[in-house]
Amino acid sequence: MKTMPTRIDGELFESAKAAGEVQSRSAAQQLDHWARIGREFESSPTVTHTAITEVLAGVSSYDDLRDSEQAVVRVAWNDRVAARIAELDFTDELLEAGLPWAEADADGNVIMVNHRPEHGGTAHANGSLPGAPAAASSAA
Repeated sequence: MKTMPTRIDGELFESAKAAGEVQSRSAAQQLDHWARIGREFESSPTVTHTAITEVLAGVSSYDDLRDSEQAVVRVAWNDRVAARIAELDFTDELLEAGLPWAEADADGNVIMVNHRPEHGGTAHANGSLPGAPAAASSAA
């Protein structure tokens, strides 16, 4: 596939980078993905741009769309949710409030961050706090 360099808005690039990380794509791959969706969307005789725009704006019902239009809306919603999740970072607020929080380490283990004994105890090796309900065990 032949590629061509182009300039894009920095905000769009950052959005593509954030959304791409969720989908294991580079920013360039995410932009390409969005461009392909847009091309199909605009050229499809079964997709009504106005109807989809109205649903995405919250002025029309999703249930009134045809299946192909609902598919386009779901892609847009997924992209919006992924972008919002990628933007979330409560570290500063939690540090300022002196509150601990749970995170997953590189291996997927739950760890407590900024957990201090004066806030009710210490974290266990598995990240659980004293008094927290134990995980259910399966019977063998």
